[in-house]
Amino acid sequence: MAEQPENSPPAAIEIDDDDAQSTYGGPSSSSSSSIASSVFKYEWKHGRRYHSYQAGSYSFPNDEREQERLDMIHHVFYRLLDNKLYLAPVDPDAGLRVLDIGTGTGLWAIHLGDEHPGAKAIIGNDLSAIQPAWCPANVSFVVDDVELAWADPLPYDFVHCRYMAGAIQDWPRLVRQMFEHTAPGGWVEMQESANTLYAEDGSLAPDNAMVRMMEGLAEGCDRIGRTLDPAPSMKMWAEEAGFVNVMERRFRLPIGSWPRDPRLKEVGTLMGVNFIEGVEAFTAALFEDVLGWSQDEVTALNEGVRSSVRKGDAHALFDFLVITGQKPE
Repeated sequence: MAEQPENSPPAAIEIDDDDAQSTYGGPSSSSSSSIASSVFKYEWKHGRRYHSYQAGSYSFPNDEREQERLDMIHHVFYRLLDNKLYLAPVDPDAGLRVLDIGTGTGLWAIHLGDEHPGAKAIIGNDLSAIQPAWCPANVSFVVDDVELAWADPLPYDFVHCRYMAGAIQDWPRLVRQMFEHTAPGGWVEMQESANTLYAEDGSLAPDNAMVRMMEGLAEGCDRIGRTLDPAPSMKMWAEEAGFVNVMERRFRLPIGSWPRDPRLKEVGTLMGVNFIEGVEAFTAALFEDVLGWSQDEVTALNEGVRSSVRKGDAHALFDFLVITGQKPE
């Protein structure tokens, strides 16, 4: 596993010198079964579909193309953690109640339900009703805004929150809500990338299109008050909320097929696809509606991102952080 123990110096990822210029296919599409009914209306802009409930609080699409990308990202994180859905020391099969915050397509909750049929209840909430109708018997989904007051009558034994950067206005308050709704002795886990790209070998130039995209996304999210980079502060927020035994683990998340390690090469290749096929979803609303870029400027940036990933000579990566904490008995 590419995990680094807490407070240990980072280990560089070995580069595959035999890796040829990366080749990525064009965007793919497929349909997915959804529980969204006709009573839910959606907002359409920039040629993509966005959620309508609490419209504007989440700046990225929820259409089938985006759902496909989110499912791929679930696989990326699962492989990055060496085929683990979570790192907290919990046993869902011991009749635990589990909450998945911002469940998206619901794949993490469904995967957990498949692996742990003994879990009492696994509940995923999201602003969009895009989760599949088929799921394990102990899995259910609700449309809800996690930043509003929680009305859950029972506490959870395990609260999971992943890939929510750019979606939350008040992270410290959300973490306090997690604490309030976690059962004594229960655990919380937050998984998020620290969204500053870098290269350990100096191959990532400051003017690289991938860097400019991330900087623009960070500026756009700051302007709407929803930080793109909560990960570095999550350990502090968990401790301030009252969690104990708080631990932060770091993993290297590469962009591209350049790593020598087979698992990291798989992860990096999929992250390259994520950038190539997802860049349009990343930039449309924030760059045009918030930063005021023209459509031509955004299109040029997107093409630059795709070209950089395909070229493969910039060995870019993120740090991926997993923060776990326990509510005192």
